[in-house]
Amino acid sequence: MGRYLLRRLASYLVLVAVAASLTYFLAGLSLNPRARFEGRNPPLPEAAVTRTLDDYNLNPDTPVVARFARWAGDVAHGDLGRTIDGDSVNDDFGRRVGVSARLLLLATLAGSALGVAVGAYGAIRQYRLFDRFSTLVSFFVLAMPVFVIGVALKIGATALNEGTQTIKVLGEYDAQYAGRWDPAALLNRAQHMLLPALTLIIVQVALYSRYQRSTMLDVLGADFLRTARAKGLRRRTALVRHGLRTAVLPVVPLLVYNIVLLFAGATFVEKTFGWHGMGELLVDSVAGQDVNSVAAVGLFAAALVVVAGLLADLLYAALDPRVRVR
Repeated sequence: MGRYLLRRLASYLVLVAVAASLTYFLAGLSLNPRARFEGRNPPLPEAAVTRTLDDYNLNPDTPVVARFARWAGDVAHGDLGRTIDGDSVNDDFGRRVGVSARLLLLATLAGSALGVAVGAYGAIRQYRLFDRFSTLVSFFVLAMPVFVIGVALKIGATALNEGTQTIKVLGEYDAQYAGRWDPAALLNRAQHMLLPALTLIIVQVALYSRYQRSTMLDVLGADFLRTARAKGLRRRTALVRHGLRTAVLPVVPLLVYNIVLLFAGATFVEKTFGWHGMGELLVDSVAGQDVNSVAAVGLFAAALVVVAGLLADLLYAALDPRVRVR
């Protein structure tokens, strides 16, 4: 089992290197950092602009291969380079990655667990009220863009507040709690996290429940379930211990790899709710012609693939004993 995971980890690391490299080349070829300095009044000396871009490894006149080689060498030493404003990408990355990681982790854990539960129960209650209602709501949610759901929740929360600030609709925390993690600060952060996390969770539940319902229906008539019942297991025990455990296996890759797709949804959620995470960094970096920051976001997304892949392998090993002997 350990050798199997090591082989998988090696393949994932290769994938990270390829994905991060392609992201850098795409950003380096399509973005023009020099445009950031044009049109200023008074105009900046061209020599000074060129020198600045060279210092930050952002000069579009330098061959992209040479820029990539310098960037990759710096990354190998833990340096993600400089932003187009001269700040350290590492500092900005460090601040934002925690913001996005907390939001994505909560949405993934809660959304996947609830989605599996709703889908499995809907399959057991096929064509009854709960199944029909959950199917209708799921299709309705999946038909809406994620930012529409976020805006709708903001409007609803504002109406429920009635002039109070019980449910926070903007930002990650109030200004007086910056840098604090005491109980009052944690409560304030939880109030701010409620709406963005709920937005992503709603989408995840709608998606996962459709897949889990389908796989659970395939298992309900299986011979091993009838055998388990014949041996004296109660119906609920047989469904959970044997039926759900088997039905969730095909959904595991979707559950873990969808964290990467969830990052795309979090981009809109962060902009909607004023969270300064990796999604907002991606949007602002593309608009600001900041190649190094875009490459850092690409590296973060690739790292999510590694984490998701290892989680998938561990879940498979826990749910399917045949994997443990490889």
